[in-house]
Amino acid sequence: MFNIRKAKDEEPTAPGQGKKNTLKIKKRSKVPGVMITQYVEELPEGMTTPDFTRKPIALTIQEGKLAVFRAVVTGNPKPTVTWMRNNGELNGEGNTIVYDATAGEYQLQMPDVTADQADTYKCFARNEYGKAVVTATLNIIEGQLLTFIAMVDTDAKENTKPEIDERFWELLMSADKKDYESICAQYGVTDFRGMLKKLNERKIEREYEQQRVVERLCNLKPIALKDDGDAEFELEMSLKDPSSKIFLFKDGVMIPYEIDTDVKHGLRQVGKKFVFSINGIDPDDAGLYQVEVDGVKIFSTDFKLPPVDFLVKIKDVKAEERQDAVFECVLSQPLKKLKWMGKNVPLEQGEKYDISVSEDMLIHTLVVKDCLLLDKGIYAAVTGTNSCNAWLVVEADNDPDTRGKKKVRKTTRAGGGGDDLLKIAEEQQAKIQLERETLIANAKAEAEARAAAAAAAAAEAEAKAKVQVQKEAGAKAKPKAKAKAKAKTEERVEVGADGADEAEEIPVVEEEEDVQDEAPAEVADTEEEEPAKERKKRVRTAPLVADTVIDPGVYFTAGLSDVTAIIGTDAELVCRLSSEDCDGVWYRDGKEVTASEDICIVKDGTYRKLIIKNCTEDDAGKYRCEADGRKTEAALSVEDPPRINPDDLTEFTKPVVIKAGKDAAFKLSFVGREPMKIQWYNEGEELLEDNHIHIEKSSSHSRLVLIKCQRKTTGEIKIKIKNECGTTEAITQLVVLDKPTPPLGPIDIIEASAACINFKWRTPKNDGGSPVTDYILERQQIGRNSWKKLGKIGPEPKYRDADVDHGRKYCYHIRAETDQGLSEMMETDDIQAGTKAYPGPPSTPKVESAFKDCINLAWSAPTNTGGTNLLGYNVEKRKKGSNLWGHVNPSEQPIKEKKYAVKDVVEGIEYEFRVSAVNVSGAGEPSSPSEFVCARDPKKPPGKVIDLKVTDSTYSTLLLGWTKPTEEEGVQDEAKGYFVEIRPAENPEWGRCNSTAIITTSYNIMGLKSMAMYWVRVLATNEGGDGEPQELNNYIIAMPPPVRPQFTDKKMKNFIVMKAGNSARVNFNFQASPVPVIKWLKDGHPVGKHVNVSNTDTSSQLMIPTAERHDTGIYTIIVRNLVGQETTSVEIRVTDEPKPPGPVELEENVSGTVTVSWTASPDEKKDDRLHYVITKRDSVKRSWQTVADHLFNNKFTLINIMPGRQYTFRVYTRNDMGLSKPSESAVWEVKRIKEKLSLKLPATKTCSFETPPSFTVPLKTHKSPESYECYMSCAVTGNPKPHVTWYRNNVSLNTNTNYYITNTCGVCSMVILTVGPKDSGEYTVVAENPLGRMQCSTKLAEKICQF
Repeated sequence: MFNIRKAKDEEPTAPGQGKKNTLKIKKRSKVPGVMITQYVEELPEGMTTPDFTRKPIALTIQEGKLAVFRAVVTGNPKPTVTWMRNNGELNGEGNTIVYDATAGEYQLQMPDVTADQADTYKCFARNEYGKAVVTATLNIIEGQLLTFIAMVDTDAKENTKPEIDERFWELLMSADKKDYESICAQYGVTDFRGMLKKLNERKIEREYEQQRVVERLCNLKPIALKDDGDAEFELEMSLKDPSSKIFLFKDGVMIPYEIDTDVKHGLRQVGKKFVFSINGIDPDDAGLYQVEVDGVKIFSTDFKLPPVDFLVKIKDVKAEERQDAVFECVLSQPLKKLKWMGKNVPLEQGEKYDISVSEDMLIHTLVVKDCLLLDKGIYAAVTGTNSCNAWLVVEADNDPDTRGKKKVRKTTRAGGGGDDLLKIAEEQQAKIQLERETLIANAKAEAEARAAAAAAAAAEAEAKAKVQVQKEAGAKAKPKAKAKAKAKTEERVEVGADGADEAEEIPVVEEEEDVQDEAPAEVADTEEEEPAKERKKRVRTAPLVADTVIDPGVYFTAGLSDVTAIIGTDAELVCRLSSEDCDGVWYRDGKEVTASEDICIVKDGTYRKLIIKNCTEDDAGKYRCEADGRKTEAALSVEDPPRINPDDLTEFTKPVVIKAGKDAAFKLSFVGREPMKIQWYNEGEELLEDNHIHIEKSSSHSRLVLIKCQRKTTGEIKIKIKNECGTTEAITQLVVLDKPTPPLGPIDIIEASAACINFKWRTPKNDGGSPVTDYILERQQIGRNSWKKLGKIGPEPKYRDADVDHGRKYCYHIRAETDQGLSEMMETDDIQAGTKAYPGPPSTPKVESAFKDCINLAWSAPTNTGGTNLLGYNVEKRKKGSNLWGHVNPSEQPIKEKKYAVKDVVEGIEYEFRVSAVNVSGAGEPSSPSEFVCARDPKKPPGKVIDLKVTDSTYSTLLLGWTKPTEEEGVQDEAKGYFVEIRPAENPEWGRCNSTAIITTSYNIMGLKSMAMYWVRVLATNEGGDGEPQELNNYIIAMPPPVRPQFTDKKMKNFIVMKAGNSARVNFNFQASPVPVIKWLKDGHPVGKHVNVSNTDTSSQLMIPTAERHDTGIYTIIVRNLVGQETTSVEIRVTDEPKPPGPVELEENVSGTVTVSWTASPDEKKDDRLHYVITKRDSVKRSWQTVADHLFNNKFTLINIMPGRQYTFRVYTRNDMGLSKPSESAVWEVKRIKEKLSLKLPATKTCSFETPPSFTVPLKTHKSPESYECYMSCAVTGNPKPHVTWYRNNVSLNTNTNYYITNTCGVCSMVILTVGPKDSGEYTVVAENPLGRMQCSTKLAEKICQF
C-alpha cells in the first residue's frame, strides 16, 4: 500500500566494498551533523575520505516555490554525490540533481514543491575509501490555503501579526506544561490554540531529529541559581554513540566548557545524568542556553538574573604612599563576582589587587596593595548595566629622612566602610530571605488551591457523566461507533497521501490532546464549546481553489558574488536567472551600465555576465543586476599590488658573477599602488644601509649596490615589494669569484712502504666559485732545508710518490689552483717510507682447564694486524713470584691456532701466561697476563657461605657480611672468591653485582632505589666452579635501620617575635628512618596556602614570605614514620612597632595622689601582649623615672605627690617590639600654702650717689688731611647724667648737620664727615648737671698733603 524506502537498508556500498568487507570506522567531521564512515584501516598517502565543507540547511518554503538544497563536498578521489529522502522516492517528481562548477556545489532542485514533499532529505558523498552523510529538513507552507482565505475575506481588515521570537519555541519545547502560560505572557502570545498546534508540530520534528543521536531523554531541569552564587541545569540522556560531541550555546554562540567543574562553564557526568554548571555568575551570563549533540538541539533554558543595585557605593579613598587602599560596596542581590575596573582596565586577583566577597555575597571588597603615586585614578565596580566609581588619591611621603631611600611599606589601610556595611548587608540578607519564604509559601498555597479545585471539578464532571451515559447509552451507541470508524478511515487515507505510516501519527494526536488539557483555563473553555468533530484531522480531497496557479515569475537562481580584480586585468560578474528570455539591466553605484569598448554585457542562456576589461581603480564599486523586479548585488574591488614586468624579471633572475673586491649592482623596475615597502635580502637576512651596502628606492624601481664584495657574500639575493594590496618577490643569484681556500687535512695515508708513499687529502672547503684545475705539490726530506717542486699533478686530491728512500721521512706542501689563482698551502705531517707495522696485542689468554701436567689456554686475535696477515702467535709463561718470562713455543715456530695446551708445567706451581701476535714485520706487543693458575687436577666447587647477614644499609646502599664456607675433602674445596647477586622483588631474574670474584667476605651494594624491596644471595667460587648460593631469609628494603624521629637541634627556639611585613623562617633538624611524613599545624589546624614549607630527609623549614598579624600563633611540626612520631612547637608572634596611647589626663581624687588616665592605643585590640609604662619627672630632680610598668588598663594612681613641685608624666605603649613614642601630660602642680613672715628692720640712713660731671678721658689733639673723616671722643661721668654740648670756637655744634654727635653710656664722640679749612679751630666739650659744670678742649689742625 505504501511505497516507503528505508535509506539505511538500501544504501549501496562504495566501489570495492562488498558485504564481506565489514570494516567500518566511524569518524567525526568538523562540521556538526556530518557522519563519516571509513572503509579502510589506514588511508594511503594523499587520500582522504569524503567530507562536507558546507552542508545543506533546513528549508521552510511556500508551497509551489522552488526548493534548492546546496552542499559543498571534498575528498580524494573526488566523491560521488547522491540524494535520498526518508519517505518516498525522489524520481518522478521533477527533481533534478545539478553540479554548479563555478561555485563547486551540488544542488538538489525541487520545483513547484507540494505538501507531500515535506520530509527529511539525506545527502551522501562516497568514494572508494569511505562515505559521508548529512540530513536536512524541508518544511512546506500551504500557500494555496493562505490565498483562498485572502480571496474570500476581501472585506476583512488585514491582520498583520508580529513574528514570534525563535527563543519562544525553544523555551516551550524544553519547559513543563505548567510553565506555558508564563512563557506566553512573557512573549505576548495570545493565540494559545495556534501555539499548541505549532508547538506539537515542532515537537514531532525535534523528536525525530533527536532520535538520530539520543536513545532516551528525560528529567529536564531548567537553569537555576544556587545559594553559593553558581548556576546549573541538568538532564538525563542516553547517547546512541558514546563518542558523540556535545556542544553548549549561549544566545546562539558556541561557548567552550571543560569536564572540570571549577572553570567558568563546566560539565559533570554521573551515569546518564549531565549537569552543566556556570561558576561565578555575573550579569553577562544571562541569556538562552542550548545543548546540542552532533548539531541536533536537545535542550533549551533561559537564564535571567534579578536586577542588582548598589545599596552602598564605593567612596573616594585618600591613602598615603605605600599604604593599602580599600574600596567596599553593598549590593541588593547576592552576586558571587562583580567586575572591578581601574583606570578603564579590568582588575584581577593577584599581587597588586586583593578582590574578596563576603559569605552572603553582598559585600564586595577591592584592596589596592602598596599604593604608589602611579595608582591614583578612578576605580569602578560594575554589575552589568549598573556601576559606581570613586577616586583613589595617593599622597606622597615628603619625609626628608627617607628621601632617596626605599620607603617602608605601611601596615595600615585607608578607606573601607567599617561596621556600617555589615549592618546594611545583614538587613538586606534578612529582607531577601523573607522574600524567598513568602514566594515559597504563596506557591504552595496556589498549588493546594489548584489541586482542590481540580478535584472538585473532576468529581462534578464524573457525576454528570454517569447520568448522561445512563440516558443516552442505548440511543447513541451505534452512531458513535460508526462515526469513530469513519474518522479512523479518513485519518488513514490522509496518512497514506502524506507518505507517513499510521504508527507515527497515533501518538501525535494523543500528545496534542494532552497538551491541550494542560493549557490555560480560557483556552480549555473555548475548546469545550467546539464540536468534537473539529478536533479530528481534516482531510483535503481537492485544492481549495480549483485550477489556481501562482506564477512565481523570474527570479535569480544564483546571485552575484563579490569580485576582486587586479588593475589592468579583466573582471567578470556572473549571475543566473530562472528564465532565458528575461534580460538583465546592470548598474554601478546606482547608475546604469551600458556596453562599450571596455564593458561587455553577455547573455549566455540563463547566465547574465558583465565583463570589465582592463580594470582601473575607477571601475571599483557596487554592481547590481535587475531582472523582472528582482535584483542581486555584489562589490567589485580593484587592487593594485606590486607587479614586475616579465622581461625585467627574466633579466633580473640571471646570476651576477663578479670577482672579489668588485661592486655588484641589482636593479628592478615595478609598478603598484603607493606607498610600497621595499626590502632586500641576502641568503634570507635583510640588508640595511651601511658602508658596504647602498640601496636606492623610488616609486617605480629599486637599486641595490654591494660594495667590495667578498666571497662570503655569494648566495641568493631577493627583493620583496609590499603594499596594502599584496606582496611580490624576485630572486637572483650572486656569485663572487675568489682564490680557493687551502686543501683540507689531515691526510689519509694509503700506503707508506719502502717503494712509495701514497696518500690523499680533502678538497678545499671553498673553491672560490671556480673548479680546481690542478694541485701543486712540493716535498721536503726531513733533515734538509730545501724543498723539491713536484709540479702540477691534476685535479684529483691524491698523490703517489715513488721517488722515496726506505726509512726516510718526508713532508709535503699542497696548493690548489683554479682560474682565479692559487690557494694558501697546506703542510702535511711527516710520513715515513717503509715503516714496519707490527700487530697489536691479542686478548688476555683465558684458562679453559688446568691439570697437574697440562694447562689449556685460548685467546682472540688482535684488532690491529699491522696491515698484513698474521703468521701465528708466541706464548710465554711466568711462575708466580718470578720476573722472568719464558717462551712456551719456539719463536721460529709460531702457533697457528688461537689455543694451546701448555705441558711444560710442574705440579703445584702457579703460572700466568701472555700471548703476542706475529706478522711479516715480527712479533707485536704481548697481551695482558692471564690470571694465576695452579698446575693441578680440577677442584670441587665450594659450599654455601655461612652466616650471611646485613650489617648496614641506607636508601641507596646495602652492606653484606658472611663467613667463608668450610672445606670437606672430596666434597667441597676451599672458596677462592665470591659473587653477590641481587634481584628486585618484582623481577624473577638475578643479576650479579660484581663481574669478577671478590676475595673479601663483605660487599657494599650501591645504586639501589629508595624504599624498594630486594632479594639478595651470595655464592662462593673457585677453580672448580661456582658453589650453591646462600640467600637471606627475607627480602631487604633499601632504607637505613629504623630510627624513631627525634630532633637534633641542641637549642630549639620556642618563641619568635617578627615585625609585620618581614619574612618569618623556622627550621628544625631531625633524624628519622625511613623518611618521615612532615606536617605543620597552626593552632591545631593546617597552615595556610601562603605559608611555604620545604622538607628534606633531615630537616624541615617553614617560611612566611610576608608575615602579617593574623599569622601569629603556635606552629607545631609533626614528624612521623613507621617507627613513631615526634612533635615540637614554636610560638611566632607577628607584631609591629606599637602606636602611642591617646591624650593623657590627670586628676586628684585623694590629697597627695594623682590619677593618670589615657586613651587606649590603636594596637591594643590587635596585640594581647601590649601593656603600658608610666614615667614621671618633677621640678626638683629633673630626671625621668619609671613609676609603673606592665599596666594592662588605662588608669593608674601615683602617691607621694609633694605640694609645691611641678610634675610631668609620660605614658608609653610597649609590646614585643619595644616602646612607642610617649604621650606626655600637662604640668601638674599642687600649690603649697605658706604662712606670712613679718620682720622689723632698724631705720637706715639714706645715701646720696650724686656727683658733679667729670672727664675720665679728655679730648686729644687731632690733625686730619683735607676731605678725610675726623673722629673725636671723650668719656664723661656724673649723677645725674650730665648734658653734653660740643663747641667750635665757642659756637654750638649740636644742631649742625655736618657733624655726627653721639653719647653712649658716657662716651661722647663726634665725627666730622669731610674735613675742610673751615673746620680748623678749637673744639670744646661742656658737660653740666645740677651739681656743676665741666669742660674739655682740643685743637684741630688741617694737614697739608705733599705730592
